[in-house]
Amino acid sequence: MTTKIGIIREGKIPTDHRVPLSPEQCVRVMEEFPNVELVVQKSQIRSFKDKEYADLGIPLVDALDDCDIILGVKEVNLNDLLPNKHYFFFSHTFKMQPYNRKLLQTIIEKKIQLTDYEVLTNETGNRIIGFGRYAGIVGCYNGFRTYGLKHSLYNLKPAHQCVDRKEMESELCKIKLLKDTKIALTGFGRVGHGALEIMNMLPITEVSPEEFLEDVFNGPVFTHLGLADYIERNDGKEFDMEAFFEDGSGHKSNFPPYLHEADMYIACHYWENSSPFLVTREDLKNKNIRVSVIADISCDIDGPVASTIRPSTIADPIYGYDPINEQEVEFDNPNAIAVMAVDNLPCELPKDASIDFGNELIKSVFPALFGEDPQAIIERGSQTTKDGKLTYEFKYLADYVAGKETIQL
Repeated sequence: MTTKIGIIREGKIPTDHRVPLSPEQCVRVMEEFPNVELVVQKSQIRSFKDKEYADLGIPLVDALDDCDIILGVKEVNLNDLLPNKHYFFFSHTFKMQPYNRKLLQTIIEKKIQLTDYEVLTNETGNRIIGFGRYAGIVGCYNGFRTYGLKHSLYNLKPAHQCVDRKEMESELCKIKLLKDTKIALTGFGRVGHGALEIMNMLPITEVSPEEFLEDVFNGPVFTHLGLADYIERNDGKEFDMEAFFEDGSGHKSNFPPYLHEADMYIACHYWENSSPFLVTREDLKNKNIRVSVIADISCDIDGPVASTIRPSTIADPIYGYDPINEQEVEFDNPNAIAVMAVDNLPCELPKDASIDFGNELIKSVFPALFGEDPQAIIERGSQTTKDGKLTYEFKYLADYVAGKETIQL
């Protein structure tokens, strides 16, 4: 039996140029999964042009009504949702985001099976797909661009003006850091490791957290901090990572010492509401802090990093935070911390990010979707069924769907 897959034309505003599969990956899918037929809805905004798909024999269509499964990236517009289909996209509903309540209500009304990329996990509960790696890559690059502009040291080309990652990386040779420059990086997930790819291309030496805080260096250095390096228990007992992920309350931040030693902080950590703030407004008022640039790739607004008071944009990625007055100012203000907090970083390199994402789809998701699924990957990643119901894993969304819950987790 043939399964017909359609790649949807992204309709969300602002426009997103990413795709779930590149033209070459579409061909690869049909070669590796002979029971799959694939078509692409015509679009003028994709980073890969319609002609690139057509040249490889991928049919271009106006509508996806006869498709069994529809693949997208961002939230699908309500009017574009076709009933009784199986959709894959980032819905931003599993945390009960109020702004997408109507989306999930409509999906249920139209008896659509929604599989959300963000909740696709393996048997150990770890996410198997996402754009996090490219958020880290582009965010770290943007952090160094911000640092150069803040201190008039160098000027890197904006990532979104580069043709691809290769051109962006060619800009790294322009980076000139003072020999006493110190950088702190948090996060060991996809985002943190993406940032580390950029760090490892630069003439910067990695040192331990202890060395970073205590030693003097004769060249630029950075330290890569794990949770145990900047989070501790209130009761003084040994830090337990599993317990912290289960419930972040009962913990406190030990990050402020790094603010006194680092010139730039690159934030790639994962944070939830139960976790302590890492950098408070009071921390940033301390006259002894050294940090002048914060690249908040995690971008939790008014949350763990106090200087992130709003998201910034690809077109205007940097703003200043005045820690004394707790307000936004120009980033080149002498009293300001320069903040880079773009919340859609992978969109700056849409082709590279799309290819990376498509590879993960083919490797980690499609075998379960088109073949045997002993780990129930698709079942556990589906929020709704074609019967118009929430799945067992997502029953907690019932009040949210009913309009009784407005709190974002």
